[in-house]
Amino acid sequence: MVSKLDYQEIWQAALAAMETQLSKPSFDTWIQSLEPVGIQQNTFVLRATNVFNRDWLQNQYSDLISENLQAISGQPLSVRFILPDEDLTVVDLEEIDIPTEKNTNDDEPGYNLNPKYTFNSFVIGASNRFAHAAALAVAEAPAKAYNPLFIYGGVGLGKTHLLHAIGHYVLEHYPQLNVCYLSCEKFTNQFISAIQYKRSEEFRNRYRNVDILMVDDIQFLAGKEQTQEEFFHTFNALHEANKQIILSSDRPPREIATLEDRLRSRFEWGLITDIQQPDLETRVAILRKKSESENLKIDNDVLLYLANRINSNIRELEGALIRVNAYASFTGRPITIDLTEEVLKDIIPAETPKQITVEEIQLVVSQHFGLRPADLKGKKRTRVIAHPRQVAMYLSRQLTDYSLPRLGEAFGGRDHTTVLHACDKIEKEMAKDRELAMVIEQLTEKLRKG
Repeated sequence: MVSKLDYQEIWQAALAAMETQLSKPSFDTWIQSLEPVGIQQNTFVLRATNVFNRDWLQNQYSDLISENLQAISGQPLSVRFILPDEDLTVVDLEEIDIPTEKNTNDDEPGYNLNPKYTFNSFVIGASNRFAHAAALAVAEAPAKAYNPLFIYGGVGLGKTHLLHAIGHYVLEHYPQLNVCYLSCEKFTNQFISAIQYKRSEEFRNRYRNVDILMVDDIQFLAGKEQTQEEFFHTFNALHEANKQIILSSDRPPREIATLEDRLRSRFEWGLITDIQQPDLETRVAILRKKSESENLKIDNDVLLYLANRINSNIRELEGALIRVNAYASFTGRPITIDLTEEVLKDIIPAETPKQITVEEIQLVVSQHFGLRPADLKGKKRTRVIAHPRQVAMYLSRQLTDYSLPRLGEAFGGRDHTTVLHACDKIEKEMAKDRELAMVIEQLTEKLRKG
């Protein structure tokens, strides 16, 4: 049995998926205005409103759109953006098969890997140095270094880049190995499809007979009991066969809600490493490398301005650079700081938010509880000191970009697990203790106001 979807149905389903993946301003501004035109030779054609939008979408959102279209259709689909005055004369396909057979294209080595995401194009800094070293070690000796390798961090910080880089390295140096990269969402969708079309055995053979399995955004397993069961057995089969498993997530295993304990423990068998927000020097280096790779001529003062004003994640940083360049090309104006401010006024605040330090948090918290900052860094564990220390640790994790090990160091050289325990404890207490929640809220407001 083969079901059919026309391109309009595919696009509506993709829209629904992307609405949950993007912020409302981003979705409303860039995605919702797109008009589906048709499917031509495995290319999904979308009409953008103008040249600027087309260029921005191509550089910023084409991968996301393509991933969603492929997940829904089950077919390899690239994306092409056209302008209102462009006419697509031939649409070869207005309906697309949802295959019940395994798609052979997906088995081609490196099929799902982005050619731009390699170790050479990855900018190393203090925020990602350990994660990069771990990824390279796994690529150089699959299943011999860390298995599984679990990389976690916020959106757009380079987790996917490292997974793709591992794939490229292995395919270049060990071409005989079968490398599989996919998102957790795709794994789930294919599992559901396999059940629906009674091809569960085929599905299992497909993912249990690879040499390297890389699954992006594994946190989306949460709450999916049947998929967790299937992935549990897939994990066991691969690990017992000494095959490499690499996972990425936006949080460490212990913080993934409704994840079965048996899966959580397996995710912790190997090495867990995180990627933090890049520091200023790394952000400048990222922008410089992006400029070089895209052949953009942008002065260092503009790069420094961007790096100073955008510190959320790499995706937004690179996106801002492409947006500024696209606008400059469209208008014929030189790229200056004034132009950059004008183009990015909707995403760069008029004033940079105050950067809160751990030292400030320790001072404010100790004053509130009638202690000295040194008490929070000391060894005493009496409740009169331990509880304020836990509050300070919780606020430090919420209001700074310090990693857990760095926070542990700032609180007297404590282990990162102590910090994590403190944060979990305060979070649980706040849910039950309204008075404590109000204290945390007051301290947060005081710190933000300075």
